Amino acid sequence: MKITKIFTIAFALIISFTTVKAQETSSFKADASTSIINWKGYKPAGSHYGTIVLKSGNLNVEGDQISGSFVVDMSTIKDADGSGRLEGHLKSKDFFEIESYGTSKFEITSSKTNNGKLQVTGNLTIKGITKEITFPATILRGDGMITLTSETIQINRADYNIQYKSKSFFNNLKEKFINDEFDLQVKIVAKK
Repeated sequence: MKITKIFTIAFALIISFTTVKAQETSSFKADASTSIINWKGYKPAGSHYGTIVLKSGNLNVEGDQISGSFVVDMSTIKDADGSGRLEGHLKSKDFFEIESYGTSKFEITSSKTNNGKLQVTGNLTIKGITKEITFPATILRGDGMITLTSETIQINRADYNIQYKSKSFFNNLKEKFINDEFDLQVKIVAKK
């Protein structure tokens, strides 16, 4: 009789724990108007930086784990100095080729806490090419909303076949190259 009671109590605890765990999963829709993606590219003579607008996305949170996916509207790439010429060049076949690849995508495949920081891993697709990246980020939770803010993420454009003035593709550029690595810093604000 005692063994039956113990099994019944243990089973009830397992069921209640599973139910609580399932209730902890929260889904949020990215708010494109308050989310922001900052970019910065480098060359020997200096750098350029600006923004890109998030088109859509969702973020799911279960305890310390996050998942989700985000679509970026590449036609919104802006130069902070307002150079229409640079923006047009970034949208052209030399760089992001937005006529053929109007969006880029990031899908979170896993996350874990490492030395007190959240490490986010996922698949980044640019120009139809998908590569896995990992970056540190912080999560802030508020009333009915969540904010995911990355630290600086370094992306190698050569991995996505962006060849213009790249030393990975051309040997004779001397000091007229553009660095293969560019920076992204992402802030995603998502609401229930």
